[in-house]
Amino acid sequence: MSTALEAPDTGTQGTSLAENAYLLLRDRLIMLDIKPGDPINDGQIAAELGIGRTPVREAIKRLESDHLVVSYPRRGTFATGVDITQLANVSEIRELLEPLASRRAARMASPKLREELREVAAAISGLEAHDAGQQELMRYDIQVHRLIYRAAANPHLEDVLIRYDNLATRIWCHMLDKMPSVTGHVAEHAELLTAIADGDADRASALALHHVVSFEESIRKVL
Repeated sequence: MSTALEAPDTGTQGTSLAENAYLLLRDRLIMLDIKPGDPINDGQIAAELGIGRTPVREAIKRLESDHLVVSYPRRGTFATGVDITQLANVSEIRELLEPLASRRAARMASPKLREELREVAAAISGLEAHDAGQQELMRYDIQVHRLIYRAAANPHLEDVLIRYDNLATRIWCHMLDKMPSVTGHVAEHAELLTAIADGDADRASALALHHVVSFEESIRKVL
């Protein structure tokens, strides 16, 4: 992640063609660049990426397990709808696991990652002056969460949390037009990142829980 807190590049960064296709499609689906209900045409995607259909089909199978696309016999594959009724279920899991990840990150992060956490926290503190758009802010939010999960140093926890954060972000993006500025929501991360960098596991855990709870409350206010 850029310590200048640039909006993430959703292009190919994986280690294989299938991984690259998966990462690109996943982030497009999360940010609703591919809208709910849109068809997923493997031939068109393969042509766009300049790769064969096989790695694209492998990527689509992974996206199905992430609940981001759904396939119907003889009809094709489509981006899943955004089900607001799943908000409580997603939040329940995140309320348990996000504090765990932040607590682990405070204990386990390497010196290099702690330096990166501090630099990102400083960059987030300047977001209001940056005047970033809503979509750009949400991209920052995704990267901050992924940085925390990486710092937690548990690949299984990281994998699960990425999947549920993706679903939560998709709900947020779906409601974005109804939301007031999300700058405050993203800015909350500065204090959390600093607590993790300082090794304050209790504070990091408490701040992570507050962040997830306030996310759900913010969504429910505009339903």
